[in-house]
Amino acid sequence: MRSSKWLGKCTNCGAWESFVEIKDKELKALQTTHTEALPITQVQTENLEKFTSFEPELDIVLGGGIVSGGLYLIGGSPGVGKSSLLLKISGYIAQNTQKKILYISGEESPSQIKARAQRLECVSEYLYLLNEIDLEQIKTHLLQENFMMCVVDSIQTLYSPAITSAPGSISQVREITFALMRLAKEYNITIFIIGHITKEGSIAGPRVLEHMVDCVLYFEGDPSRELRILRAFKNRFGATSDIGIFEFKNNGLVSAKNASKLFFSEKPSRAGSAISVLLEGSRALVIEIQALVSENNFGNPKRSCTGFDTNRLNMLLALLERKIEIPLNRYDVFINIAGGIKINETSADLAVIAAIISSFRNRPLSNKTAFIGEVSLIGDIRETHNIDTRLKELENYGFQNVVLTKKPTTKTQIRCFEAKEVTQILEWM
Repeated sequence: MRSSKWLGKCTNCGAWESFVEIKDKELKALQTTHTEALPITQVQTENLEKFTSFEPELDIVLGGGIVSGGLYLIGGSPGVGKSSLLLKISGYIAQNTQKKILYISGEESPSQIKARAQRLECVSEYLYLLNEIDLEQIKTHLLQENFMMCVVDSIQTLYSPAITSAPGSISQVREITFALMRLAKEYNITIFIIGHITKEGSIAGPRVLEHMVDCVLYFEGDPSRELRILRAFKNRFGATSDIGIFEFKNNGLVSAKNASKLFFSEKPSRAGSAISVLLEGSRALVIEIQALVSENNFGNPKRSCTGFDTNRLNMLLALLERKIEIPLNRYDVFINIAGGIKINETSADLAVIAAIISSFRNRPLSNKTAFIGEVSLIGDIRETHNIDTRLKELENYGFQNVVLTKKPTTKTQIRCFEAKEVTQILEWM
């Protein structure tokens, strides 16, 4: 919809502050630009040029490296490490490639950024700092110098003089992101955008912001803990299944060398603890599932989960009451995934059930035994994919036994025990 004057609310869709001002020159350019349709057989393919970020975990998430001319959006809660990670990789890339990198900050002064860069050991003469929030001034700096990469910290602090609304508004964020996208594609400049998140955990601003960029990254993790998990929710240059695991040290975020060590500890066997293996992309992670079952003498029983789906827990508890006749309707059940990781697949169902039964009967499980399998509503245990990769990870940490629905076809040093139904878990225990 077009209007000759500014409107606070669109009369068609009802969105507030959705009108973007277009100057006469831009309007004429839009009206005079013509493109021709081509048969797909005549379209020439372009090879993506990638370069390393010198952080192995970030390269894994991005699908092998950073793409030249790509527009990346990274979000996360305050203090999770967004600025530290991007400043660190900017300095590393500048040091190793000796190409100019521009770091734009509208929130911190250059002296503050330099102090953090010295702590991160990423100071380089090829790393340039710019304390500016005017979009036109930023464009001028980007086009005057031959910058390889640019970091914007953050998108909510910038403003365009062509729009009268305040910085951080929907129209400002959308207009600035569109301008940065054009700069990235026309001049082959890689641009990273840091975005604040809302209380719901999404990038502040319109959802169209995520559609305009090439890759959307989110940081997960409690700022009070050392573990950080980086996920890609959108990636035009690779898959979105892999995750990056970082540890927050004195020198900033560093790639975790032994990722599985962060999610389980080789301690003596205790009641309520069970081990399973998750598959995040091509990476297998050994995790510890902790359960606490306590009697509730008043009120409705509590169901609480940290890192696990509460609805799925209720389903598993109902299944245990029906198939094994455990009176869990009189007990509070708490589930925790050690290390702060969130489970997004169902292969840990069997380990959750084993941990609940272990806590209910106060019988420890062997710390050298793992449980792998998806549990259905009818009580049978379903087979999980890539079982060989999971067993190989268990072998690396010295596990001796694994309970699963079907033995693997390849040879393994781990003893495998088949369990087709949930009731067989009691027999094994």
